[in-house]
Amino acid sequence: MQNDKLLNYLHLHFIVFIWGFTAVLGALISIEAIPLVWYRMLMATFFVFLFLKFRKIKYKFPKKTLAGFALAGLIIAVHWLAFFGAIKVGNVSVTLAIMSTGAFFTSLLEPLFYKRKIIGYEVFFGILVIVGLYIIFNVEGDYFYGILLALLASFLGALFSVINGKFAVKYNASDISFYELGFGMLCITVYLAFSGSFSAAFFQLEATDWGYLFILASACTAYAFIASVHVMKWISPYTVMLTINMEPVYGIILALLILGEDENMSPKFYYGALIIIVTVIANGIVKNRIDRKKRTLGNT
Repeated sequence: MQNDKLLNYLHLHFIVFIWGFTAVLGALISIEAIPLVWYRMLMATFFVFLFLKFRKIKYKFPKKTLAGFALAGLIIAVHWLAFFGAIKVGNVSVTLAIMSTGAFFTSLLEPLFYKRKIIGYEVFFGILVIVGLYIIFNVEGDYFYGILLALLASFLGALFSVINGKFAVKYNASDISFYELGFGMLCITVYLAFSGSFSAAFFQLEATDWGYLFILASACTAYAFIASVHVMKWISPYTVMLTINMEPVYGIILALLILGEDENMSPKFYYGALIIIVTVIANGIVKNRIDRKKRTLGNT
């Protein structure tokens, strides 16, 4: 039993490592953000469809639920557009450091969606995150637009997580993923069709780009999503949350190793990034301790 838990924990770290590699792939793929996201969502939808067929999973959803999936699909599509756009106009390290603010945005959005009060310590941690952002803005002004796009991506990622949290309670995660990816891909397809972007050149990619896109859609999207759902059945939400916060750390290290000099930043950047990442982890630890105290008091 202990060995199974350890294997699942190592598996979770491997999944988070893969997610960190996503940003590096975004820098390696030569095409722009919009076609990149379209190919990713198209291929990932296909891979999840094959998984559903293999598992013979069939669900019918009411129109209202499908409309919710469509909205979530649009949000995740724009999130990825902003995320890869940030990498294209900035770099991987800056983008991942800013993406760490997702937990801060979630703490602001949850009271609106779940009708709970804003918690004092979350405000304090939010201020620390802003301090980290201020340091990064000051020392990495050349990446101003990349930072703004990363902030947008972080906010939309938090919004997507909060909305998806309501769906995850009721429906199978693979089905949710299939419909959201499909609707998101459809939205981008409509935009590309009306903008006249589909042409022979659009589908003429370098062999390396096809290879990177395959890895991005299969390993970093379809596999990582399905595997993470499996792992979450055996590991506590607290451990999962803390481990996921390692994604920017893994991503920045990978970027330095693979992309080299393009990812070398000033020392102050790493101070700012460290403030954000440590604050996010501290927020999770404090939140977990408070929740455990509440459960203990509730059982007495």
